[in-house]
Amino acid sequence: MSHHTTTANDLRRGLWLGALGVAIFALTLPMTRLAVGQPDAPLMSGQFLAMGRAVVAAGLSALYLLATRARWPQRDQWLPLLLTSLGVVFGFPLFTSIAMRHVEAMHASVIVGVLPLATAAVGAVLHRQRPSWQFWAWAGVGSALVVTFALTHAGGSGLGLQAADGLLLLAMACAAVGYAYGGRLSRQMPAEHVICWALLIGLPLSAPLAWDSRPTSTMPLSAWGAFAYVAVGSMWLGFFAWYRGLALGGTVRVSQVQLLQPFLSMLFAVPLLGEQLDLPTVLFACAVVATVFAGRKAPVGSPAKTDNPSLTSLNSKGNAS
Repeated sequence: MSHHTTTANDLRRGLWLGALGVAIFALTLPMTRLAVGQPDAPLMSGQFLAMGRAVVAAGLSALYLLATRARWPQRDQWLPLLLTSLGVVFGFPLFTSIAMRHVEAMHASVIVGVLPLATAAVGAVLHRQRPSWQFWAWAGVGSALVVTFALTHAGGSGLGLQAADGLLLLAMACAAVGYAYGGRLSRQMPAEHVICWALLIGLPLSAPLAWDSRPTSTMPLSAWGAFAYVAVGSMWLGFFAWYRGLALGGTVRVSQVQLLQPFLSMLFAVPLLGEQLDLPTVLFACAVVATVFAGRKAPVGSPAKTDNPSLTSLNSKGNAS
């Protein structure tokens, strides 16, 4: 068989694993807000939160790779691992950590709403797939629902473009690239190993950056608790489920589960940030869930034929675990 075919069971498992990863990631923005504080009451710096969590997760990764006797990546896997690291170890955490001191979680959800489309677009290009117009239509409807909700529900955060919005857009672009390349690598090696190697590749840079920006004053326990969550959950365990889901169900399809992330973030923000969950939020969330399942049934074309042996090898290997 020359191409890996995603079965209905693979897709179902991929969607559930993707949803688990998204649920873990959904706490990232509220926890980041708790850790970095607000402009009038700053806590940890964005640089320390982003790089410090990468260092902690890299230490856990080293132990995990040793315990599982992981093989070293092959020569042609180092560049995709580097791109994955630049996207999800450096770009996304650093840009969001800096931005979240200046915007509320509700405002940030406007930008997060574009992440599923961005991931699907990068994944389609990377895997040379041709999603149908029905797929893009449902993805567009879901993203429009997310953005419409955020715009009409922003409250005191305001809707005007802020300097932090540019950082959030860069963060979404970095995440899309990191997700797509990480999902592709998860078809060549165990999904858990992808994030571990990406973190270890970045350690020579993340460690000195974290040390240089370490807190010099006493931080509240809530800030350290938030730091621990984004280090162990957002930066490590969440990717175990997320990359496995992308490998099983395909990046283009499973990426649409991210449409749920803004609403889950809002739900988690109720106890953490004091925001209120009302009926319109529930109704919009139900509508978004409907677009995810509708998009799941829309056809996604197979990878185009190619003379690239590495791509053919990638498709033929299928799941590594």
